[in-house]
Amino acid sequence: MAREFPVSQYPMIRYFIGDVRDADRLELAMNGVDCVVHAAALKIVPTAEYNPFECIKTNVHGAENVVKASLRAKVKKVIALSTDKAANPVNLYGASKLAADKIFVAANNLAGEEGADFAIVRYGNVVGSRGSVVPFFYELVARGAQEVPITDPRMTRFWITLEQGVQFVLSSLAMMRGGEIFVPKIPSMKLVDLATTVAPGLQQKTVGIRPGEKLHEVMITEDDARSTLELDDRYVICPNFGSFDISGYTKAGGRQVAEEFRYASDTNSEWLDSMSLEGMLGAKGEAAVVRPGHGDRK
Repeated sequence: MAREFPVSQYPMIRYFIGDVRDADRLELAMNGVDCVVHAAALKIVPTAEYNPFECIKTNVHGAENVVKASLRAKVKKVIALSTDKAANPVNLYGASKLAADKIFVAANNLAGEEGADFAIVRYGNVVGSRGSVVPFFYELVARGAQEVPITDPRMTRFWITLEQGVQFVLSSLAMMRGGEIFVPKIPSMKLVDLATTVAPGLQQKTVGIRPGEKLHEVMITEDDARSTLELDDRYVICPNFGSFDISGYTKAGGRQVAEEFRYASDTNSEWLDSMSLEGMLGAKGEAAVVRPGHGDRK
């Protein structure tokens, strides 16, 4: 990144070596900063299951450190990247991200009237993110494999591109008031259909669901529905603060979802087909590789 955006041409940028586990270093990095995007996480499900203490240190204590550092540095807005796995979690990664979400929502109570506003964006799998299934399938094709492993032919996931994720974060940052969880309206796709598109002609071998995996992902549960507003391009899960004013969203066309509403990858109204997926992957049919950072997937 320093080569692409050198300080000589972008003097407003500073580059720090650090760790989200180091609260003091975070506070130094936030000096003079108005907005913070918290994107650090240990995100691979099996890795988190095998290394629970490390997962908690980064995903939970790291979120706490970001909150404390932001308040001390007098940052104005802080938004955290969450995951579909934080809704009704069945694995440690999802549970740790749910805890981080709760920390960020509650941080608005710590900030007071003059402190930072904290909010969250929750979305699905980033196409081509590091450690994700699309680059893995491409690698198998390149190696001349005769088959690709499929955990379960029924499995579905939400999908979003890196650019869509970035734009969603920025737009949510602009509209946030503090305490919201923003969920984009994005398409679903069956894993078997994705494999057919990315690795056409290869046999698909069912290998079974790994520990901590779900058949389908949920981004808004029925319990969240009571606090959820629907906009044209997203849902907003509002915090249960007595002082939170939803009028800004209702004036913008926000409407309460049905009480039994559930936003899940298997009951989604929008689905990807092969042509749409190829468009997401790019003209050459190659997945974009996300640089080290955050981009959630199973």
